[in-house]
Amino acid sequence: MLHLSDHLRHNVPAASAFDSVLRLTGQEFRHHKHRRTIRTTIGDRAYFVKTHGPTAWGEIVKNALRGRWPVLTSKTEWDAIHALTTLGVPTTPAAGYGVRGTWPHRLESFLVTEALEGMIHLDELPAKLAALPRTIRVPLTRQLIAAIASIARTLHANGLNHRDFYLCHFMIRDRGWSQWLPGDDVSLHVIDLHRMQIRKRTPARWAVKDISGLLFSSLDASLTFTDWLRFLKIYWGADWRSQWNSRRWWRKRVMWRAVTLYRSEHGRSPRLPAGLSSSA
Repeated sequence: MLHLSDHLRHNVPAASAFDSVLRLTGQEFRHHKHRRTIRTTIGDRAYFVKTHGPTAWGEIVKNALRGRWPVLTSKTEWDAIHALTTLGVPTTPAAGYGVRGTWPHRLESFLVTEALEGMIHLDELPAKLAALPRTIRVPLTRQLIAAIASIARTLHANGLNHRDFYLCHFMIRDRGWSQWLPGDDVSLHVIDLHRMQIRKRTPARWAVKDISGLLFSSLDASLTFTDWLRFLKIYWGADWRSQWNSRRWWRKRVMWRAVTLYRSEHGRSPRLPAGLSSSA
């Protein structure tokens, strides 16, 4: 199976397109076992190329015994990109996809996405905003919280969950933030969809995992308990007050997972905003 955009078809040899993509070189961002991610230039455009090589049977069996099927090809991310695009959630535009092989341990695949030029990861933004006056920092933070909550609500309401739902997997166009005005665009792109799950309905435990990931990655972003409420008002919708009372178990689980992950990553407990821990 092979899908290439018009631009790729004009710049990749047609007779050996699959192998040509696998042989591409560039700046390596990730190389783990059978997966590799590079940034490269094809023609006059910048792309990210993710390749999946054959997976050893031992790796497949190990994951199966743990009750999960490993991600063997780029199809998961290819499907996820199209699902998000259909829902109107910005992500990395897909330019090419290919998979070959029959047996699970011999599958090879690739995914080519357009590079998001001029953008930064959202977890880089707090440092840029730290020196700005409250008149800019506060309304910008609130607008970003609303954007993130809206994306989370859209995904979970439509049977999608990210599985690595951290601030670093949102991207925003960089700019002179001191000139930002309320109402200016803060469109966010969701990236790294290679583990996304797509169902008719998102199971509660996977929604908890996503939201706890967001909370974990924002614990050092100087957010407040009121910011947490702002998020939940949009994520839960109009009946957020009743859900606040009826879903205490959900809030406690989200908080427990976020704090546990923070301790594991940083070797210390986070400084929780006043009211946040007691709200769980």
